[in-house]
Amino acid sequence: MNSFAKTYRFSRVFAPISTVLLASAATFAWVDEWKSGIEWPTPPIVDAGSQGGAPADAIVLFDGTNLSEFEGGDQWEIKDGYAVARNNGIRSKQSFGDCQLHLEFATPEKVEGQGQGRGNSGVYLMGRYELQILDSYENETYVDGQCGSIYKQQPPMVNASRKPGEWQSYDIIFTAPRFDEGGGLAKPAYVTVLHNGVVIHNHYELQGSTSYIEAPKYTRHAEKEPFSLQFHGNRVRFRNIWVRENIHPLVGKQPDDATPGEATPTDMTDEPNNE
Repeated sequence: MNSFAKTYRFSRVFAPISTVLLASAATFAWVDEWKSGIEWPTPPIVDAGSQGGAPADAIVLFDGTNLSEFEGGDQWEIKDGYAVARNNGIRSKQSFGDCQLHLEFATPEKVEGQGQGRGNSGVYLMGRYELQILDSYENETYVDGQCGSIYKQQPPMVNASRKPGEWQSYDIIFTAPRFDEGGGLAKPAYVTVLHNGVVIHNHYELQGSTSYIEAPKYTRHAEKEPFSLQFHGNRVRFRNIWVRENIHPLVGKQPDDATPGEATPTDMTDEPNNE
């Protein structure tokens, strides 16, 4: 191949690439960086704890040794680092409002009964908003009463239940309702729930308290209330119960010349991605 042919071939192959590079350089021309102007506090450091353990800022209510943090806890059986439901439900001695609640449970390994009679229990947020616990592994029942449902209000998005006898987890992020001075509802409660790490409720708006015999309704109550674990005749096991209360977003100081929540970029034209 002569020198002219080589030069021609080279120019055909690399000319488009050089054109792209030049175009890219033009696109990523320097512009001013957008800044909100908000002065953010530094997020506090929280030790997340060991795998399966509680975070450093959590209130540990049951670590496998005793249920002294619960009223009625002396009626449950403690063995091998877990508690077995029996005789009555239990209620936390401390009261909680907005919070993150973690607990682990296991329905009886030996399958007895069916529907609502199989591995039945429940978590009653503020003593009145129930997240159902049930053995829902190959066990049919009414959909808004299966494991993970906000009882008789909202079924879980998916059935993430494990086999009977296997340990399962609930991670519950709860925003308590607010009431006005007259006792009316100012803001409803919301809940996000992960069942075994799977989202089954995403910021669900509760319609009110849950009941077997009544439609949901709100009745004014305190800003903080205890939560309860139900005994429904089945020996459901529990372990690793803890609560975090500081779950509110950071609040930054707004710039003096900006409306709160608003900021204007200096120039967003052809801004490069500097993430």
